[in-house]
Amino acid sequence: MFLDILMLFFIISALQPMLTQAALRMSRQRLIARLEEKNKSRVITLIHRQETMSILGFPVMRYIDINDSERVIRAIQATDDNTPIDMILHTPGGVALAALQIARALKLHKGKVTVYVPHYAMSGGTLIALAADEIVMGKNAMLGPVDPQLGQYPAPSIVSVLKQKPIANISDETIIMADVARKAINQLRNSIINLLPDEHPMDEKESLADILTQGIWTHDFPINVDVAKGLGLNVSTDMSQEVFELMNLFPQPTQYTPSVEYGSTERRSQPRRPH
Repeated sequence: MFLDILMLFFIISALQPMLTQAALRMSRQRLIARLEEKNKSRVITLIHRQETMSILGFPVMRYIDINDSERVIRAIQATDDNTPIDMILHTPGGVALAALQIARALKLHKGKVTVYVPHYAMSGGTLIALAADEIVMGKNAMLGPVDPQLGQYPAPSIVSVLKQKPIANISDETIIMADVARKAINQLRNSIINLLPDEHPMDEKESLADILTQGIWTHDFPINVDVAKGLGLNVSTDMSQEVFELMNLFPQPTQYTPSVEYGSTERRSQPRRPH
């Protein structure tokens, strides 16, 4: 009897995560369908959360990769040319090739493309956002520079070495890296110019591409709503509440004690009573 109960416990423990994931997936699909009906659009999500490996239990960051680009491109191809696309982005960035593929597919879509950034879309995520007709950001959301990274070093910093020292005092390896870095910057700069909406004047496109790729800021510099508007991007903060609800359906792993907690009751300011 005890062994039967123990076996049942292990079976339930094994099935519980699968059932939870299935329930979350169904809830996400219902909310996505609601958003699509509301906006008469195709909703595509690209959301990267920190995940925990089930055995060893250490965190693994997720990034934009080729698998993501293949799935997003298939979703775009399955969308009628004139149907608007609403893309919800939450990512630290990732492989430049994959981000460029997604951005180019969005750029070529004939219907209106809106990218929603509820919290952050850095690096490759920003590259994707640049291809949109409109970027909707949460009031505290952030974008980031897209300067190429070669290994552990930013490409603009490698190029700047050539200006700091006589060429005879620079190793051959550094000179080669600087040459590759210069090519990477130019390639990404030209890609950004091609991705930005056609109605933008060419001089504004070139200026924006220079700012985002030339290492004016560090790679993790937070481009908030005001900075993004100052750069000439078509940004609004008209974020639908459903987008934040959808983010709640992509939970972080629950194997650890949360670092942030607050009461479940909605709090609104109340007029103080006189003493």
